[in-house]
Amino acid sequence: MLLSKGKTSLDMRSAYGDSLVEAGLKYPEIVCVGADTTDSLKTKNFGNKFPERFFNVGIAEANLVSVAAGLAMAGKVAFASTYAAFLPGRCLDQIRNAICFPNLDVKLVVSHAGLTVGPDGASHQQIEDIATMRAIPNMKVLVPSDAISVRKIVGTCVRTRGPVYVRLARPPSEVLYDDSTAEFSLAKGNLLRDGGDVTLVGCGLMVSASLKAAEILREEYSLNCRVIDMFSVKPLDEELLEKAAKDTGLLVSVEEHNIFGGLGGAVAESVSSRYPVPVERIGVSDVFGESARDEELELLLDVYGLSPTKVARRVAEAVEKRK
Repeated sequence: MLLSKGKTSLDMRSAYGDSLVEAGLKYPEIVCVGADTTDSLKTKNFGNKFPERFFNVGIAEANLVSVAAGLAMAGKVAFASTYAAFLPGRCLDQIRNAICFPNLDVKLVVSHAGLTVGPDGASHQQIEDIATMRAIPNMKVLVPSDAISVRKIVGTCVRTRGPVYVRLARPPSEVLYDDSTAEFSLAKGNLLRDGGDVTLVGCGLMVSASLKAAEILREEYSLNCRVIDMFSVKPLDEELLEKAAKDTGLLVSVEEHNIFGGLGGAVAESVSSRYPVPVERIGVSDVFGESARDEELELLLDVYGLSPTKVARRVAEAVEKRK
């Protein structure tokens, strides 16, 4: 049983901070580097526990990446964290040349990704990062969907050699997984719901939206939807996608990201070479976002077609178009 039976919501950032402390207790080689967002990303918890292994470089994201690279060259497992708007937004050159080219053991864990960052608006809404990160050789890209997956993925990062990019959302998210049975490995997606009419492939907050959309599609459109949590965007679970393509004949990607270069692009690239079927991409349609207060985030997602109701409508239209 992968899915949790509860409906509680937990904060991904708190799960990250707590998991980093747990990992630090077990692995003395882990260090943490922050960029003046250590309170917000909860990495200050690591610093309080291991002050000699914690480095806050201030508002200097390129330096954040370079310091993490230097620590990795010295034999450490470096976790470097700030907001997604700043990493990779301000330090792509350092990520590419200082971390990925030498294939160093640096884990870039960012928060405030996608549209749901609060009232800061388009300048802080990172909707291009999956595309950027998955295009760099040696980089792995992981997008957790809830607090349980965050905790498990931190462990995966520690056990994985080389660079990893982990994308967290800012708002509390519904707990989807049963902590005792859920597993998160590289190049493996999780099948959360079976169905034979269409497959929804989501990541991040859009996994919960996809599950809710699947319920709407069952009740209002009599469609049985398969739902996959493709938390491992790179490397991708191509076998799981190929099976879904063969079984359902239509894949729909759902992501809080630009439709170009993100999860939808990865899904389309994979199935086009293994078992070509139609792929409908639901995401931000190559536009910048708008500002929204915390209480308006559901409305914001609806405006951009990412609410469960809007996702269900798009899926139903895609099924009808296939006919």
